[in-house]
Amino acid sequence: MQIENIIITGRMYRELETAWPEGAGKQVRFLAESEVREADMAWADAYVGFKPVPAFHLESVRWVHALGAGVDAFVYRKPWKPDVLLTRTTGSFGRKIGEYCLGHMLAELQRHEMFARSQSDRSWRPVPPQSLSGSRVTVMGTGSVGQELARMLQALGVQVSGVSMRGEKKPYMDHVYPISRIGDAVSAADWVINTLPLTAQTDKLFGSALFARMNGAGFINVGRGPSVDHAALLEALDKGHLRLAVLDVFEEEPLPDASPLWQRNDVRVTPHVAAVTSVEEALSGFLDTLRKLEAGERELANRVDPARGY
Repeated sequence: MQIENIIITGRMYRELETAWPEGAGKQVRFLAESEVREADMAWADAYVGFKPVPAFHLESVRWVHALGAGVDAFVYRKPWKPDVLLTRTTGSFGRKIGEYCLGHMLAELQRHEMFARSQSDRSWRPVPPQSLSGSRVTVMGTGSVGQELARMLQALGVQVSGVSMRGEKKPYMDHVYPISRIGDAVSAADWVINTLPLTAQTDKLFGSALFARMNGAGFINVGRGPSVDHAALLEALDKGHLRLAVLDVFEEEPLPDASPLWQRNDVRVTPHVAAVTSVEEALSGFLDTLRKLEAGERELANRVDPARGY
């Protein structure tokens, strides 16, 4: 595939323009999302961004490259032309998400909040921290992110189970359940971590029925916001099916001021920061994929199947 005309947009378009290598030999328009017009789309061979802009269409482009790890903004419940290639940014997302999850898990086990309150009250309360080793964690999603998260957890003595569509064995996971047995996968878990993409199968997957199978688990969502029914999550917290929810992604972002999630002591809200794409990752990932495409390579590790959504 030969690519000549490229639109690059999204929140880091200016930084990408600054970092763009001299002599790349391409015609590139670096545009804010609000600046992309239909004429730009008609001109472009390739579109690079985090999501479609209002003028986005697939009539002329041959390749769409997502600057983030998720592609649901492009394909979920949206038509896709089969002759348009879709790729995504990969890189250190698994490590970043692993560190994010470990940070929150260890904060609970090491009683950070309790000791912070004790310090504020000048109260000496020597309650021993708990160990992560021996904990049981179920990771929803066994792709590259889920496997790297499992590797980090297993290295600390955690028993890791995974959940995928077919339940195929994956590295660093003691057992992988098919999604048809998802209730069994979460029933004995100390922590349930969602890394799944948004598809028809995962939209509102975490609802009342699934939360009811949990027994005082901690829940972390670093996958996609629409995978979680927040009313069901609040009910699960009230009933004790969950003891804590750590939420980094939401169906509506920013999270509205009126959301009850802000006020809960058993909910941790973070503003979609678990795995932020860096300028270096975005540029190197795009240029590497461009090089492979123009060299005629057919096997692309970051290629997305639009029908599957990942």
